[in-house]
Amino acid sequence: MTDSKHVSSDKRHIVAIGGGILAPEVLKYTFALTGKPVPKVLVITTATGDSTESLVRMFSKMAILPCEVRTLGFFARTPPNLEELILSHDVVFVGGGNTKSMLAVWREYGVDKILREAWQRGIVLAGSSAGGICWFDVCITDSWDVEYTTLPALGFLKGSCCPHYDGEVGRRPLYHRLIRETPLPAGWAIDEGVGMHFVDQKLLQVVTPKKNGAAYGVWRTADGGVTEVKMRTVFIGDQ
Repeated sequence: MTDSKHVSSDKRHIVAIGGGILAPEVLKYTFALTGKPVPKVLVITTATGDSTESLVRMFSKMAILPCEVRTLGFFARTPPNLEELILSHDVVFVGGGNTKSMLAVWREYGVDKILREAWQRGIVLAGSSAGGICWFDVCITDSWDVEYTTLPALGFLKGSCCPHYDGEVGRRPLYHRLIRETPLPAGWAIDEGVGMHFVDQKLLQVVTPKKNGAAYGVWRTADGGVTEVKMRTVFIGDQ
């Protein structure tokens, strides 16, 4: 096991969480990557239209941890200097919801470019569901179509990503079919609640608060099939 407290805070960190219940153990792991006893955390809930419910849910999870939390919204009055605001934090944590709408809003405001700058400066980027898959080249989403489909994302991490792998019926066969039959690049599938910790675009480890949680590498084989390999997983739950 690699303890997050022993990972250099001057590296580029992304923690991609597969959705579902946001466990305090994964948040604690993520915040420890900053190397600060009380990190400044910026919560972004664009994917739910900055709904009060999502904000309350996020804040209730973080309130039990030593951190200073602030939120960035886009559906009331948006702060005038987004770059200054985002880059003044130690962690940017993105919630779930409609990935397509979230990315469209970010690109309109130039947040995609600011987040890349934040990542390059060593600010920890993290999120769950939409907030977990947005960092990859391509993500699997149900944001607007009648079934799961692909969506170009931010491209900080290489390949594709599918969340809710153990929580939504149809995710696994659909991801396999897309890998097998379309130009979708190989990538990662993440169970709900599980976090994949990337350092400088390389997977460091998979952490899970539930004993059966996992993440997988999925790619197309030379004979046109699909291979799925379970990544080594570190249990960080209480029991």
